[in-house]
Amino acid sequence: MANHSAIVDPGSFVENLRSLRYREVLMSLATAAVLAGTVVLYPGADRVTSTLSAEVTTGTLALVFLVAVVAGVVKGAIGFGYALIATPVLASVIDVDPVVAVVVLAVPPWMINVFQVGETNTGLDYVRREWPLIALAVVGTVAGVTFLAEFRTGPLVPLLIALLILAYVAYQVLRNFVVVEEAHHPVALGGVGLLEGFLLGAANLGPLLPAYLHTFERDRERYVGGLSMVFAFVFTVKIAQSIAVGLLTPPLLWLGCAISVVTLVGLFLGTYLRRLGVDETWFNRAVVGMLFVIGVNILRKTAPKVFAGAF
Repeated sequence: MANHSAIVDPGSFVENLRSLRYREVLMSLATAAVLAGTVVLYPGADRVTSTLSAEVTTGTLALVFLVAVVAGVVKGAIGFGYALIATPVLASVIDVDPVVAVVVLAVPPWMINVFQVGETNTGLDYVRREWPLIALAVVGTVAGVTFLAEFRTGPLVPLLIALLILAYVAYQVLRNFVVVEEAHHPVALGGVGLLEGFLLGAANLGPLLPAYLHTFERDRERYVGGLSMVFAFVFTVKIAQSIAVGLLTPPLLWLGCAISVVTLVGLFLGTYLRRLGVDETWFNRAVVGMLFVIGVNILRKTAPKVFAGAF
């Protein structure tokens, strides 16, 4: 995959877009889709408030949008983490059913990942090489959304995931960010993809695949591009299925598009930071540090519920 300068040349971008270059077309498609959704689907302030079943103030929305920008910076810089940062905030700051937060925040990751597939120039070669991973992730997503529509995601599975992620962080720190050369096992990768799809579909909880791929892939563009390609398929299926089963209504789809538009600011900034060519040590520490924060946060939220139910 080609490296691209951190400096943006608008003239070259427009020229490449007119020539229907893959990279520029996908980046523009992702941006245009959420901009159009924000304008076309706007339901009116009253309906947005009634849909959320909460007294949504300007300050509350401003906080949600600020968090979306920060999450966009993280995703743009290291390739994952958006939904894991933004979902708990939307669920807690705006007093909504957690299911609403999960389905609304399927839209910004779709936009970001389609954008990053184009930005990293990740194409059909990756799909042909990793199609079992993508297929199993899609299967897991369908199962996860079905589970979300019928049940509620309990705390035990996230707790186990948090412990697994923290163990991985400890391993990386103790081994000084080791890379396991040529140990990429297709069966293990497929299993991770299946579970990753299920967790993203059911709870927007998806640190397993980033952690697994980080063990085997330290080229930043391939790492970010590969994650984005898998996630683009996952969130496309999740959005389509959520609409089909009635979880993602037009007002909620509008809210997801509106948050996506604000997220673009953070995405552009994070992408710029990644393309500045920060050294590998910083990138590895950023990825593992993000996984540590995610693991601790999941543990903090789920452990009391699990142990309270056990006694």
